[in-house]
Order: sequence, then structure tokens, then C-alpha cells
Amino acid sequence: MTNTKRELLSKIINPISKRTVIVPMDHGVTDGPIPGLIKMDEIIKKVKAGGADAIVIHKGIYKLYKDVIGDLPVFIHISASTGLSGSLRKVLIATAREVKELGAQGVSIHLNLGNEHEGEMLKDLGTVARECQEEGLPLLAMMYPRTMIDGKIVHYRDTARVKHAARVAAELGADIVKVPFTGDAESFREVVEGCPIPVVIAGGAKGSEEIMLSSIRDCVRVGAAGVSVGRNVFQSEDVSGMLEKIKDAVYNASKIEVNLKR
Repeated sequence: MTNTKRELLSKIINPISKRTVIVPMDHGVTDGPIPGLIKMDEIIKKVKAGGADAIVIHKGIYKLYKDVIGDLPVFIHISASTGLSGSLRKVLIATAREVKELGAQGVSIHLNLGNEHEGEMLKDLGTVARECQEEGLPLLAMMYPRTMIDGKIVHYRDTARVKHAARVAAELGADIVKVPFTGDAESFREVVEGCPIPVVIAGGAKGSEEIMLSSIRDCVRVGAAGVSVGRNVFQSEDVSGMLEKIKDAVYNASKIEVNLKR
């Protein structure tokens, strides 16, 4: 890892606790202007006030609101598809060099594994990982086991698929990996133990606050680095307050000793 990449990672993942709270707000390409992401300047201000360690947005939003973002670390998402097509295939829409030239702190890429487009997306991940190494930028890989059955997207959260997806990200050069929660702490322990890079759990669809916070604590206690949570933050009635609760769940969860090589 280059010194530049290490320095940037230290701004995203707390170097002492090794934990992080990331807020993805890249949904506008996939889903359009959904509730919470209508006025991007306002939501960015609220997320920043709530103490997010980093956000994930697309390059156009970064350019439009760079002054509002200020010193808040940003991953620019460089893969995309829209819900209008219903396709699982994510395509590259920017490069690591472009991200560096814009002045952002990291690159984010999304892969759907276990479907007919997997090979193309794996190739993209390998290319982007090499570019990030050359440019000295951290790479966040969002890895989701997903396929299409009878015209509908099926999401897998079983331990075998999730830990495989996490390991793929590490093997191909990512610095942080985001994966779905497997449902309980003991199964997620397997995901973390099998992955030599920091693992964060996806926040998932907006749902029960109590269940979400409990799941976050459980995952952190077995070695997860934190969470990447979007809708449960930006669609909250109290964005900053919700972030404070999530940060408490991440940073104050007592870690259970596990055999992890970090």
C-alpha cells in the first residue's frame, strides 16, 4: 500500500479503533431522486453534521456540491446501472484518475456476483484496483451475491455466498469491502475471519431502527470495521440524530476477541 493511500484511509477508517461509518448517497443513478436525496446540498450538510466518516456519491454530485462537502471524505462511485433496465450488469462510468483529478479521497465500485455478467464485472474490478494502486486512492468494493430468476432480481445473504464475495474483493485488490449482513453475529464472524481487509455491512432497505442498531453492534463485536448505511440515514426524520446512534453502535460496541489477521 502506498503512503498516500494509507494516509487517505486513515481519514476514513479511524486509525485507533479501526472503525468507520460510511453513508452511501449514490442512489440517484439507480433509483432517481428518491426521498431523502431530492436536495443534495441539504442532505450532505446533515450527514456531515452527524459525523459521518465518509460518503459515497457520483462525480456529478461531487462537482456540484464540492463547497458544501468541504473536508468530508468522499468515495466517488464509478460503476452504474439504472433501475429502468432491470439489469444486474454494472458498467464503469469514470476512472480512478478522474477521481483523483476531482480531488476526492477514494473510489467505490459495485459488483453483483453469481450471475451471467459476473465475469465482466470481475474484470472491471481488477482494472480499477490497478488504477487505484497507481493513483494512490483507497478502493471500496460493494459486493452483492445476486442473480435473476424469472425476471426478478434475487438477493442472497447466506454465509457461504457473502464470505466468498468479501474474499473476492480482497483477492482482487480492494481496500474495504461492503457486503450484506448474513443475519446473525456468528455467521458474520465467518465473513470477517475469511477476509483480510476491513469489512463493513450494508445498511439495507429502510426498516426497524432497533434491529438495525443491534445488527451493527453484533457485527462490530465479531470484527467488522463498521457500516455503510444509506436509506436508514438519509430517509430518517432526524438525519444527524440517526447518525449519532449509528456511530455509537459502531464505536462503542465491545469487540469480542476473534482470531483476525489485520
